[in-house]
Amino acid sequence: MQEFLSFLEGTSDIAVVIRLVMATLFGSLIGWERVIKRHNAGIKTFALVSLGSAVATALNIYLDMIPDLSADVSRIPAGVVSGIGFLGAGTILVTGRQQIKGLTTAASLWVTACMGMAIGGGYLTVGIGCFALIMIANIALVNLSNAVEENSRYISIYIEVNKNGGTKKLSKWIAEQEFEVSSMTKSKEKPLQSSDAAIIIDIDFDKKRSHKEIIRLLSELDYVNYVEEI
Repeated sequence: MQEFLSFLEGTSDIAVVIRLVMATLFGSLIGWERVIKRHNAGIKTFALVSLGSAVATALNIYLDMIPDLSADVSRIPAGVVSGIGFLGAGTILVTGRQQIKGLTTAASLWVTACMGMAIGGGYLTVGIGCFALIMIANIALVNLSNAVEENSRYISIYIEVNKNGGTKKLSKWIAEQEFEVSSMTKSKEKPLQSSDAAIIIDIDFDKKRSHKEIIRLLSELDYVNYVEEI
């Protein structure tokens, strides 16, 4: 087993090709996780990012091994990291409801590129460990993150209320619940009904509360036609 691992970490053409296959496979699995959660960058994108990073790193090592060729072994990996940064930035969107989407996908693309570089460079232990940690972060830690956010003291709400006194009634209801409004702004989002006003509200509770319960209470108000947490 140790001999096979040493072979894979070597510089022979076969070893490099196997590492490229590994990088592509790991990248596609990370992209698969993004696809099932309906995010904008999927299997092909992640597979190509990982493969490209691995190829660039393997090429860098190859150039460094050529006699009488002065190659900067840090230049290509540095270019890969900065280039992936621009690619990841393209996946980040700010919606009309002031929601920021795509941050996790952008971060996943960046760290997938780092994983590909590790695998392409023959640092298999780190590459495989990085792959495992990416999957843990994107699958397991998301449940922990949701649990923390669901019961926090703060909530941001997008809500559509009737223009005919709906905003005043909502402000009164919030005051009756003894919630503190951090901010209340008119949303640029077009409401579902022309008779409604779209509002974004940041609320600070006096203690930890279930966000789902708050959303349920708001949805039951007769002057509220749509509400969601953002």
